[in-house]
Amino acid sequence: MLAAIVLTYFAMGLPATKGLLTVNFVLLLFLLAVLANVAYCAAYAVDIFAQISGFRELWQRVRWVLFAIGVAFAGVITRFWSLALFNPRH
Repeated sequence: MLAAIVLTYFAMGLPATKGLLTVNFVLLLFLLAVLANVAYCAAYAVDIFAQISGFRELWQRVRWVLFAIGVAFAGVITRFWSLALFNPRH
């Protein structure tokens, strides 16, 4: 999903965004993707803690809500980064 957001804003900025494709820019995108993956994986520590706590039953019922909020939050952050990278006027 996050890659689709980045690619959409890249495509919307064509042909101007084509000039941004340098080695350093691609490495920056790679770094941001790795950081997003680290943030996503950090949720597993919270999930394990919640699974072994006394709130296990409640957690199993509502964790999808927190997942949906996290995905939406990641999408919003990705949108703002894409706007800043591919359209510096905004």
